[in-house]
Amino acid sequence: MTDTTKPARDGAGPDPDAVEVFGARRENLVPGTPLLEVDDLHIEFHTRDGVAKAVNGVSYSVAAGETLAVLGESGSGKSVTAQAIMGILDMPPGRITAGSIRFRGEDLLAMAPRARRAVRGRKIAMIFQDALSSLNPVLSVGYQLGEMFRVHQGASRKEAKEKAVELMERVRIPAARQRVGDYPHQFSGGMRQRIMIAMALALEPDLIIADEPTTALDVTVQAQVMDLLAELQAEFNMGLILITHDLGVVADVADKIAVMYAGRIVETAPVHELYARPAHPYTKGLLNSIPRLDQKGQNLYAIQGLPPSLLRIPDGCAFNPRCDRARDVCHTELPRLVPVLDAEGADLPGRRSACHFWKETLHG
Repeated sequence: MTDTTKPARDGAGPDPDAVEVFGARRENLVPGTPLLEVDDLHIEFHTRDGVAKAVNGVSYSVAAGETLAVLGESGSGKSVTAQAIMGILDMPPGRITAGSIRFRGEDLLAMAPRARRAVRGRKIAMIFQDALSSLNPVLSVGYQLGEMFRVHQGASRKEAKEKAVELMERVRIPAARQRVGDYPHQFSGGMRQRIMIAMALALEPDLIIADEPTTALDVTVQAQVMDLLAELQAEFNMGLILITHDLGVVADVADKIAVMYAGRIVETAPVHELYARPAHPYTKGLLNSIPRLDQKGQNLYAIQGLPPSLLRIPDGCAFNPRCDRARDVCHTELPRLVPVLDAEGADLPGRRSACHFWKETLHG
């Protein structure tokens, strides 16, 4: 989110701290080369009650034009990982204790603050889940959109306003020129989310992180927002990380999925393979909890129990208190994220599971 509490001076010029760090454009990347690589990331929070281990060895990557969906219940570490990537994690109480975050091969965690600011917004942008609280209520949406161009490109107020109108039209806000002076509360929830998307797209970043972009929207508007994101991603060849707890939202837009539980990734897979044959009991439980048309009138499935406290993560597999397949080894030995094999013993591309008994889940 852009800081909109202090108006920029008209024609003040670009932010002197916003130095250019990465000269190459994404179209020059070798196909399949990751834009972003998160490797063995660990994050903890020091609280009065103890140390909460929010992220425990997360690794994933995203290439240009690719969509990674990160799934899991609240508290699984999805948003905390995204905040670390963006460099907006509250430290303290948060603390990155291990790992690296590489963007175009450069470790973001090793960058000086000035260089990190140059990446944020210009190269990596974020769409927040609560548009109403993310937008400044006392400034027009046109002013907030235009500020991106005033601060980063030194645009005049008139130029910034024109660019704001163009952005609003691009995300299909009706009567954009007439509404550019309206305030956030004058827009519906779906329109406010489009404004957040426009703000993220303003500087044509290489990577967008969308944190629960359809929260609190009705089903029809959810579909419209997701279709818009997919269309804009294809237009700009951006990488997209889609953070959500809703499996139904990502079915048609994601290329691959990483499922998180208690701060760890417990399964990764291409989207359609994960839906067809999950290889972790937690993923299977999430899929079973999706309402189905052929089960009308029946009780919805729910995974028993609650996610563990991050202050007291269980020994062994963190999911063992809720898992109907748990055995003695699940209570004592932490399962590694290992390749998932087919019936002939060959690796299934992109498939990994952190379960001692993934074979039973996959083939059962």
